[in-house]
Amino acid sequence: MKNSTRLLATAGLCALGAGLGSGSAQAAGTLAGQTITNTVTVNFQVGGVTQTAQTGTNAVTVDRRVVLTITGAPATTTSAPGQIDAVTAFQVTNSSNDTLDMQLAAVNQAGGTTVHGATDVIDVANFAYFLDSNSNGVYDAGVDAQITYLDEIAPDTTRTVFVHGDLPANATNTQASGIVLTARASAAGTAGTQGALLTATTTANTAGVDTVFGDAAGATDAASDGAFSARGSYTVAAAVLSVNKYATIISDPINGTTNPKAIPGAVLEYCLAVANGTGAATATGLTLSDPLPSTVTYNSAFGIFVNATVTGTTCSGGTAGGTFAATPTPTVSGTLTNLAAGTSSALRFRVTIN
Repeated sequence: MKNSTRLLATAGLCALGAGLGSGSAQAAGTLAGQTITNTVTVNFQVGGVTQTAQTGTNAVTVDRRVVLTITGAPATTTSAPGQIDAVTAFQVTNSSNDTLDMQLAAVNQAGGTTVHGATDVIDVANFAYFLDSNSNGVYDAGVDAQITYLDEIAPDTTRTVFVHGDLPANATNTQASGIVLTARASAAGTAGTQGALLTATTTANTAGVDTVFGDAAGATDAASDGAFSARGSYTVAAAVLSVNKYATIISDPINGTTNPKAIPGAVLEYCLAVANGTGAATATGLTLSDPLPSTVTYNSAFGIFVNATVTGTTCSGGTAGGTFAATPTPTVSGTLTNLAAGTSSALRFRVTIN
């Protein structure tokens, strides 16, 4: 801060008037680098004769006060196991009285409880950052630009930053990952080039623009460190599938349909049952494939039924569909409709024991 004064020509007189000029005032305050000019005018007489007024001027250069904050998404980001570029959003605000660049760095939380109340048990990988270029609050692939830092953020400005991460393929339903995003204040001034990290001025006031850190403590950083951190989280929503293959003896060559036995010539009905656990994510694209052993022969007259109803260890109904391939290995296959949590479906077909 520069402070200069012109002394009055006549000593012992009191200041009688003042004028103040300053730059624009915002919520962040008067902008850093602006000059506050204050001029005092003294009118006086000597022996009843009016004398030339005397003035004194003071010029103060406004210093930089750094205040930045981050707010994480209000809810966890639901992601699938192995999902690439899962997105969670943060609001980064520059409440400083100067334009800033902001260095961005995301890290995995080291265990404990996530900001949304789950237990942190998995880590995400390959963090990347994207700016909400069209300011609609939603990540738009191909529109929102990938960044490594926030560039030239004016005072009283908030930007949405989307943090991308890759979920582990072996993650299971309801597992959670906590992350921490930290923004650090850097000098602005050249668009497209990240400025140097700012440091607080710890010496006596200087003639230039000094820097004062006024930020509060964040999730993992201390107060007055020129940075701010906030937490976000990802929660895995996975299908919890169980698959069972049941066999029902329909008939045999000796007993017919009365208490039939699994003897050569007997007809078996296979039920390929798939169930999705309670609270799981909907399973989609369900494709079943069942290679047949050489001890049975596919019953083409009966066919294949998909989306059958499962009752205990048997299934019934369904819609004709699926396919049978005789070579290279006799195989029955078919597709089931989407399977919501707590529901089941099946594919059924028949074979004859050789």
